[in-house]
Amino acid sequence: MPVDVAYDLENRKALIHSHFEHLVTQTGQPYSRLIDAARYSLFNGGKRLRPLLVLGAAEAFEAPLEKAMPTACAIEMIHTYSLIHDDLPCMDDDDFRRGKPSLHKAFDEAHAVLAGDYLLTKAFQVISEDEGLTPEQRVKLIALIAANSGAHGMVGGQSFDMCAEGAPLSLKDLQLLHSLKTGALITASLLAGATIGNASREEYALMKLFGDELGLAFQIFDDILDVTHAFAKRGAQQSSDEANNKTTYVTLLGIEEAARAGQTHRDKALEHLKALKRETGFLEHLATGVGKGHCPS
Repeated sequence: MPVDVAYDLENRKALIHSHFEHLVTQTGQPYSRLIDAARYSLFNGGKRLRPLLVLGAAEAFEAPLEKAMPTACAIEMIHTYSLIHDDLPCMDDDDFRRGKPSLHKAFDEAHAVLAGDYLLTKAFQVISEDEGLTPEQRVKLIALIAANSGAHGMVGGQSFDMCAEGAPLSLKDLQLLHSLKTGALITASLLAGATIGNASREEYALMKLFGDELGLAFQIFDDILDVTHAFAKRGAQQSSDEANNKTTYVTLLGIEEAARAGQTHRDKALEHLKALKRETGFLEHLATGVGKGHCPS
């Protein structure tokens, strides 16, 4: 990786971190435990892929990074809330996240639920109050992110995932599941950046195709990671998907074939990105990195 790109990536992560310090800060009020719980998960590492995608997409359409930063952080709040709830005993029942105790283990189950609720609602507050965007952009972003986070997106995918436990899925059904559970918010991140940058209708459509393929590639490599790095993710040698008897790309295709499928989707994503005919070097770097040195999301 070129030194300047490496520096830019780390610099953007630092800017995201700094903005979170401003958005989710401890005020000493009676709900201080709630804020502490939210911060525990929000600052618990991760690649910050989704906010970086927002920034990269906005940049491709010549919008300044500072204009896209609040929305980028809002989407990461939604992603973080989803991880907190995924780990709960009533869902995936994971005791560890990124090598550290899950929020319901570090705090308590009630505050894991409430911290997730807080981050989700705070995310939409951040966008609705962002005076750097036009009223039309705020409405469009709220509608876009809500649609991709709800029943027809991430939450619907999680429900599908839970209902499918113990039942074998076809490759088509598995792709649908993960296009909702994982892919929808990844695509929304890119479309949010395109919205902030006032992309044309044709450019917006290409960005969606890029996001859809990238989301599938990301999930395939995450399934591989869940097997090969189970302890880092869950604190046990057995993957959470295996423990919950779920169909994954690995159980369906095997590790080698799954890796080839992930590479295929990643290559298709890059083809759509190239068709934009914009300066997309940062997005290309992020997409190329999916599946290479992949770490817990």
